[in-house]
Amino acid sequence: MSSSADKESVLQLQEILVGAENVVEFLSGLSGLAAAAVSEAANDRIECAVTLKLRRRPATAAGSSERAVQLDHVEQAIGDGPCVKALREMSAVMIDDVASDPRWPAYNQALAERNVHSTLGVPLEISGAASAALNFFATKPRVFTADVYEKAVGFAAAAHSTLHLSVRIKTAENRAEDLEAALESRTAINLACGVIMAQNRCSQAEAMEILTKVSSNRNRKLRDVARELIEQLTGSGIQTHFDA
Repeated sequence: MSSSADKESVLQLQEILVGAENVVEFLSGLSGLAAAAVSEAANDRIECAVTLKLRRRPATAAGSSERAVQLDHVEQAIGDGPCVKALREMSAVMIDDVASDPRWPAYNQALAERNVHSTLGVPLEISGAASAALNFFATKPRVFTADVYEKAVGFAAAAHSTLHLSVRIKTAENRAEDLEAALESRTAINLACGVIMAQNRCSQAEAMEILTKVSSNRNRKLRDVARELIEQLTGSGIQTHFDA
């Protein structure tokens, strides 16, 4: 991919990232751009899915179409294939023709049944704990010629830095959600202890001991028992206010 094309791809991806409400929306935009770029090079309609790996097994994150997502799910269900191998070895992996490629016979048959006859997995290294891959699908065999292959790999290289930023945003979102959930649980427990202290005229430590015993006897989490107590008393749920 030429330098000018690289810059154009990066600008388009940055525009999508800025306009996206969440990471999945960004990855959907990324897969759409990737499909369009490779389709133009192949002079044929190519579909693309994004597989994301964050500390665990790979999972389909988004696609240029619902069909692309479903096709990627096939590989995830089988547990191996070009995209999974690309993520494992961090190098591009291609099936030139599902009818003659001896690897992954179950996967090749599943693709053929869905009118996919060649595919290409291109990895994107994001960080030490995260990686991703673009999974391209074509309805004809031998679509991924040298020029088309170069286009796909070039797009992945151009997308690298923007995808890295996207995953960092997702990680920050997850941490913020975890923190909010932890604060809401603590609020429920503190309120429940206050109720028990008032009802039993006991100390906070004694109230916490009573709440813990109820949690153990019912085999339910402490925060759930606390929420239930407050909801029964007030008729409404717990609200934690984060405003300064």
